[in-house]
Amino acid sequence: MNLKAPEYQAFSTHVISWYRANPRELPWRGTSDPYKIWLSEIILQQTRVAQGLPYYYAFVEAYPTVKDLALAPESEVLRLWQGLGYYSRVRNLHACAQFIWQELDGHFPNTYESLLKLKGVGSYTAAAISSFAFGEAKAVVDGNVFRVLARYFGIETDIATSKAKKEFEALANRLIPQDNPGEFNQAMMDFGARQCVPKNPDCESCPLANSCFALKNGLVKQLPVKINKVKVKERSLHYFVIRCGDDWVWKRRSAGDIWEGLHDFPVSEHGVASFAGVSAVAPSPFPKKYRHVLSHQKLTASFSEIELPLEKHAELSQWCENEGYMLVAESEIEYLAKPKLIVNFLNDQGI
Repeated sequence: MNLKAPEYQAFSTHVISWYRANPRELPWRGTSDPYKIWLSEIILQQTRVAQGLPYYYAFVEAYPTVKDLALAPESEVLRLWQGLGYYSRVRNLHACAQFIWQELDGHFPNTYESLLKLKGVGSYTAAAISSFAFGEAKAVVDGNVFRVLARYFGIETDIATSKAKKEFEALANRLIPQDNPGEFNQAMMDFGARQCVPKNPDCESCPLANSCFALKNGLVKQLPVKINKVKVKERSLHYFVIRCGDDWVWKRRSAGDIWEGLHDFPVSEHGVASFAGVSAVAPSPFPKKYRHVLSHQKLTASFSEIELPLEKHAELSQWCENEGYMLVAESEIEYLAKPKLIVNFLNDQGI
């Protein structure tokens, strides 16, 4: 890959021209507010734009400034994020907002290197904020950019490796125009998301078709190379929906859990559990099973109902206190932050 400066410039010019001819109106574009740019980038990690857009609007409405987000209760922030998944993102988002408000007087760092020091901000997000908000010539490199560069330049390095990250970032930083870094980064992300798509790209209409290595050599389907695939563990969960009068038994997930801070029901992977001193095989479950896919796990969940008589309420309350559970009135359930799996079940029950 011994390209000269004019060839790099030609690539950048073509991509930016395509972007200008195919604009996509998004609320965080056209702003230099680092808070809104940061918010959009965190929401869109591992998330499609169509899915993330309503959450962006909801967060901007609820927390229009970094101060508002920093001062919000964690439970409220988690509840607003509910259903978006990858909850470590929102916990880092909240902690980062608190740090910026308390330690930096509400001012975002304005360079790539200083942005990297923020919790939950990696090289991609730091490059996005620094280029969009502050005009720093730092290239963003995500899955879309990997794909465009691998196909166009014929790079066969496995993109799952740390070597690839350095190689692709170095190339992207040679391509980025010093006088227009933000627009180039937006163009590269959109070009990969809408033109140079993973499957069946429309190469005939591509402005880079005449000089694309993958197209010339019949390697569009083979590039980029990704050898290492995440091993996905399959788990079967059995939830116990325990009710006594108007109160339901809930568990708040503890620190270090993938659903940290969220609420779900008592659960077993063996179909046997002990509640308020009574051990029992799971009652007949609700007929429907629920499936949920996480980054490293595929969950299949079933639910059974245990209805306790009112005279058991004091005993149940004591058991909850001893075992780390909580009793929540049915009218208050909607205010709990819950995993999507639990939300789906409750929706089917009309709760």
